Amino acid sequence: MSDGCDLVLKNVLLPGGRVADISLFGGRVVHVGAGLTRDDVLNCRGKTVLPAAVDMHVHMRGGVQSHKEDWESGSRSALAGGVTVVVDQPNTIPPLVTPDSFTRRVREAEGASFCHYAVNAGYVSGCDIQELWSGGAMAFGELFAAPSSYGDALKTEDLSTALRTVSSFGGLCTIHAEEVSDGQDSDLHAHNALRSPHGESRAVQWIRNLNTRSCRLHFCHMSSQMSITNAGDSTVEVSPHHLLLSLGDFDPVDTRGKVNPPLRGSSERRKLITTWDRIDVLASDHAPHTLDEKELPFESAPSGVPGVETMVPLMLQFCRERKIPMTSLMEKTSWKPAAILGIPRAGFLAGDRADFAIYGSAETVIRGDLLHSRAGWTPFEGRKAVFPDTVIMSGKVVFHEGSFFRGNPSWIPGRGYIGPAPIKNGADTAQP
Repeated sequence: MSDGCDLVLKNVLLPGGRVADISLFGGRVVHVGAGLTRDDVLNCRGKTVLPAAVDMHVHMRGGVQSHKEDWESGSRSALAGGVTVVVDQPNTIPPLVTPDSFTRRVREAEGASFCHYAVNAGYVSGCDIQELWSGGAMAFGELFAAPSSYGDALKTEDLSTALRTVSSFGGLCTIHAEEVSDGQDSDLHAHNALRSPHGESRAVQWIRNLNTRSCRLHFCHMSSQMSITNAGDSTVEVSPHHLLLSLGDFDPVDTRGKVNPPLRGSSERRKLITTWDRIDVLASDHAPHTLDEKELPFESAPSGVPGVETMVPLMLQFCRERKIPMTSLMEKTSWKPAAILGIPRAGFLAGDRADFAIYGSAETVIRGDLLHSRAGWTPFEGRKAVFPDTVIMSGKVVFHEGSFFRGNPSWIPGRGYIGPAPIKNGADTAQP
């Protein structure tokens, strides 16, 4: 081991309660204990140090949707919220269902993203899943069981084919599980009724029944207790807006509360919170739209809210208020999503990825116009949260007190990748 290192985090409160120094070198933790020799030292006494988050559900837009978000603005928003790895979803324009469109998406992120990134592939009838897997897709999906903004529902036979094929090589399918009833989508209450908790729960069960080859399933943005129960041993993801917001928080025609799955009533939200210990992953479902788009008539306004920057700050505040152990937050925002995806974990052990977010005790009142997403608004306006003072990625400070510093972000291909070695940036590699 080298006698020196790139950076020392001093006086870190570890998950077990011990205080120690963490020495970082070459993008990894190299020593936990008394700090190695180094001029660059961050004193973390009195701070909360978390392994940086892996947000496995973001829509970074770009291309013809760059007015909503692009890789630069979205990744800066991620870093400012303590997220150093994002997983982009494939319902872009055009969708990522061919090797060419997938490769173009990865190339679009190179040189633009400020954080590490992975990209999922989509599925349509006849597309070459195996080639997408070999080309570096992290997972397949979100696959839509019901239509959503920029996402078409798959036919039963196509969904069954996708599950069977992905199962054959041990891949992962991420599922958007909903049922949509007929009716006028006139306000938030109608939206909730048309895409009901019971319909979501039935869709989860339907997908599991289709999954006759035991494909690895991950259910996205679950919004009800019954859906999580029906997920069985599949992994489940919940987003902060479903845990923290209810129908009553918005005027019925306020489209800033329009998401898929919908916000639920306060009783359903409280039931969802009781499933905390069963929730595998907290993910933002960052789906930015401009205010002009959201201010269209309710039925025409797109569903989705920005959230990558506020996810961990809101959930840190939530855990502090409810005295939930920090290790639980670490599991759901960093360690479990990394394990599901096969990404080396960030953490406090020698050899761990050196990605951290350092939080003080100060609460901030959220203002959408001060966030970094191009959307320029948030459904959490006026809520209290704890934002990071400093974010470290691959052992380097990339965000500090409002300023960004270009690090060495890399593409993280999925487990099936057999192409050329991904671009290496500095000490970092494609498997950070």
